Amino acid sequence: MSDRTLVIGATGTTGSRVARQLAEQGHPVVLASRTPGPPAGARAVRFDWYDPGTHAPALRGVDRVSLVPPVGDAEPEAVMRPFLERARAAGVRRAVLLSSSAVPAGGPGVGRVHALLAEGLFEEWAVLRPSWFMQNFTGRHLHAESLRVDGVVASATGDGRVAFVDAEDIAAVAVRALTDAVAPGTDLVLTGPEALSYAEVAALVAEATGRPASHRKLTYEQMRDRLAADGVPAEFAAVLAGMDVAIAKGAEDRVTDTVERVTGRPALSFRAHVEAAMRQKDGLSPR
Repeated sequence: MSDRTLVIGATGTTGSRVARQLAEQGHPVVLASRTPGPPAGARAVRFDWYDPGTHAPALRGVDRVSLVPPVGDAEPEAVMRPFLERARAAGVRRAVLLSSSAVPAGGPGVGRVHALLAEGLFEEWAVLRPSWFMQNFTGRHLHAESLRVDGVVASATGDGRVAFVDAEDIAAVAVRALTDAVAPGTDLVLTGPEALSYAEVAALVAEATGRPASHRKLTYEQMRDRLAADGVPAEFAAVLAGMDVAIAKGAEDRVTDTVERVTGRPALSFRAHVEAAMRQKDGLSPR
């Protein structure tokens, strides 16, 4: 067997980190994205969920796959199922899916893809269900842009808390799920070490940057429309705004030890993440 991993979304927030960590550990990878960049020692292929002609070339010579659903698609099963069935027929034996802590197996959207894996589509599998990303506040996300420009993070989360998780930690768990001798065969809920409200997040950003930052509370409708105005497809904007409301009701107020249990090291704290972002000038400095 090749033990070669196809990393879908290899230029994205998590996919790029999964690909890098696999390569650093000596695992052969195939980098798949709609606009593949320089291969940097790995094979890079064009991949588009909505272009079946890109699927067979991407699957050539791989036996495991790191799956990131198509961005902005509220019902990804329709496009992912044919690819997954093709992957199984091509000899892929292990699949690791990036889902969300907010979506259980059989739930809406990616939850239906989760169910396909749990039902035995592949010999070996895992579903990663991370909480919300710390990079939402320090990368190129709407929240980060709002903090940079206006010193405000706006959401419909109210006073609800989230145990935000660093994408590096998500990737580290993904690499273990992809390469360990025995696949998890279950879903893994990933969080950071502490649950924070958006007001507490803003306070930590203000402390790190030395600039004022606050949380602006929005209604569901206001958040939905804000996301849509930022280019998020209307149906998906409604889903995301609904997740904010669930946070306000306490749905994400939990902390797990999964990152430490799987990787052997503690999950990064939000404070440490923001301080690192400041040192690296990653998205927190005003333009």
